This record gives sequence, structure tokens and C-alpha cells, in this order.
Amino acid sequence: MQIFIKMAKKALILGSVLLAASSIVSAQSAGVATWPTQKPIRLIAVFPPGGSVDQVARVLAPALQAELKQNVIVENIGGASGVIGTAAMTRADPDGYTFAVVFDTHGVNPSLKDRLPYDTIKDIAPVTLIGTSPMVIVASKSSGITSFKQLVDQSKAGKQFSYGSIGIGSLGHLAMARLAKQAGFDWNHIPYRGGGPLMQDILGGQVQLAIGSEFLVKPHIDSGGVIPLAITTSKRSAALPNVPTIAESGFPGFNAPAWWAVLAPGKTPPAIVNAMNQAVTKALKTPSVAEKLKSQGIEIVAGNPETLRDFIGKQIAIWGKFVIENNIKEAP
Repeated sequence: MQIFIKMAKKALILGSVLLAASSIVSAQSAGVATWPTQKPIRLIAVFPPGGSVDQVARVLAPALQAELKQNVIVENIGGASGVIGTAAMTRADPDGYTFAVVFDTHGVNPSLKDRLPYDTIKDIAPVTLIGTSPMVIVASKSSGITSFKQLVDQSKAGKQFSYGSIGIGSLGHLAMARLAKQAGFDWNHIPYRGGGPLMQDILGGQVQLAIGSEFLVKPHIDSGGVIPLAITTSKRSAALPNVPTIAESGFPGFNAPAWWAVLAPGKTPPAIVNAMNQAVTKALKTPSVAEKLKSQGIEIVAGNPETLRDFIGKQIAIWGKFVIENNIKEAP
């Protein structure tokens, strides 16, 4: 009799566990089935207003809103080269209503920073690689520099220059550090808290040189506010055909593109991640969005979440190695 009672208790416990598990699965399924009708979608731009991440997010949001039939609200949470905004995204409920637009710093931060408040692989679900773009080295009008050759010649002659980037460990910083090391230049790096503040100072002549994505600097090139010197990709940009590449200017093989991506909290249901991926891909193909991004030098990539996962893995490997080998550290 005791045996039967024990068996009955075990069956009751097992049934309760299975019922609970079934309820969780049903709730999750219901959440996927009703997404994204429950509430507005929060799209965190992980850099301050005025920079390329903010601008890309705000170009994407209206088309994404039209595609999803749901409000998409861009929220700027900048700081620490994108870490603060990314951390806010990872802490959000993984219900498909919080995503983040990140920049190329996302692939550098794991090697640059001793303690990230999240695991870049485990706590984050890749959604879509928006696209890549050349970065452009530009000079302030008050610097007296009008060409990349002049900059190289004067640097080789021992003249020191200061350049600004969107932050320590940003891809712009690393690209300039690689160039300076390869050529033996003695350049001083000035980190900024994003593209907006960087552009304000290069326009005002507070810094001689700056490096930023083509998306960020091209409007100021077009207006005559800054002087373009060279681009960081291996091929010239169709949007800036007269600006030489670093590779063709005496540094063969040099290639360092900027990039932007959409991410989600790590435990977001795969069905929602895939649905968001499809929505972002369709939004990127909207003529107004595609033309706007293309005009600012962004080559749209899109692709599935695995495409982005592989891309980020390679970026971490390439630039992480450079950070470690050159003992690059964030400011104390």
C-alpha cells in the first residue's frame, strides 16, 4: 500500500511539473502569436543624439513602424562606447518589445573592457546586420591640412596631430591607431562620447582631425564644414568617389569598415527574433530608407540572425587581437 501511495505522490508531482511547463510554453506561444500588438516597441540607440547610431535608428524606425503596424520609439541611452545602452537592452524583458541599434564598438568592447555588465554572446540575440560603411578621416578647415598626402608627409616629418573619435576602443580609434603604428606617426587620440560632440568640435576647429562613419561626416563634407582626406575601406566610396582610400595611399591592404546592427535580449523567443529580422529586412528595402542610407555611404547587408552572429564573432576576433597586442585600455 505504501508503495502505491509513494507512486501516486510522484505521479502527482510529475503531473504538476508538466502542467507548469505546459503553461509556460502556452504563455510563451501566446506572446509570440500576439507580437507585436501588445505595446510600442522600444528601439534603444546606444549612442547620444546626433551620431550615426541615432540617425540610423531614426531612419529605420518609421519604416519599421509601418511594417509592424506598431509604434516604434527610439530612445537614446549613450555612454561607455555603447555599453550602457546595450546593458539596458539586456536587462529588459525578452518579450520582443525592446531592441537596440549598436555600432562597431560592440565587437571591440569585450576585449577593451575588463568587466562588461553582460555576456556579449550569451545575453544577446543577434537580429539583423543593417549594413557597413567606410569611415572617413576629415580635417578641420583651420588645421591647414587639405590632403591625406600632406598629412602623411607632415606626420613623417615629426609634426604631431590630434584626432578625435567617438570613444576609446571605437573602430575609428583602432583604425587610426593601426595606421599610426604602421607608419610610425605620433598622433594624439581625443575620445568623445559620440558622433554628435565629435562633429561639433571638428567643425569648430577644437580638434584638427576626426574619423567617423561616412554616414556621420558626409553631410558636413557636402556643406564644406570639413575636408575629407581618406576613407578606411579597401575600395573607394561611390558617394565620395574623389576621396582616396588609405590602401591606395601607401598602406596596401588597409580595410576597416564601420557597421550597425539590431540586437535583442538573449532570451527573446527565436520566433520573435526571426519575425523582427524579416521586418527590419523589409524596412531596409523600403525605397526611402534604402536611398537615405545609400546616400550616406551605408551598404545594406541585412541577412538572417546567423549572418550577424558570424559577423560579430569575426569582428571580436580581429579587433580584440589588436586591442590586446597593443595594450589599448579605456581611460581610468
